[in-house]
Amino acid sequence: MIDRDRALSLPFAPLTFEVERGRLRAFARSTGETDPIYRDVDAARAAGHPDVPVPPTFFFTMGLERDEPLGYLGELGVDLRFVLHGEQAFDYRQVAYAGDTLVLEDRITDVYDKRGGAMEFIVKETAFHRADTLVATAKSVLVVRHHEAAA
Repeated sequence: MIDRDRALSLPFAPLTFEVERGRLRAFARSTGETDPIYRDVDAARAAGHPDVPVPPTFFFTMGLERDEPLGYLGELGVDLRFVLHGEQAFDYRQVAYAGDTLVLEDRITDVYDKRGGAMEFIVKETAFHRADTLVATAKSVLVVRHHEAAA
């Protein structure tokens, strides 16, 4: 079982992320996004944007840039073989664009269990800042299955 107090106090170093046009184009292509504003700077500008905007779910990929994006789970004694991605939600405050420098700040905000400890849930929130401005937040929930606790 995960030590909740330890998880809630686990430190995460801020991560600086440079938003690149090429990566935004590749992401749009890989997700089937057809709106040209996510691929072409001229189309983005014609639509009133200063540059190619960040597609909505691209924020999830930014956190994967850490050297060990799931390393915190190992620190908590979680066996990755029993982890599922349970939920993802975003709250957008401003549009981010190619050329922006964003700083990601992660923290675990909750750990709880269900079914008598057979499943534990780790809630992690990420704030995305451009300078001193909050651009977006993300909330992800990971599910850890404990087969030994299953009824």
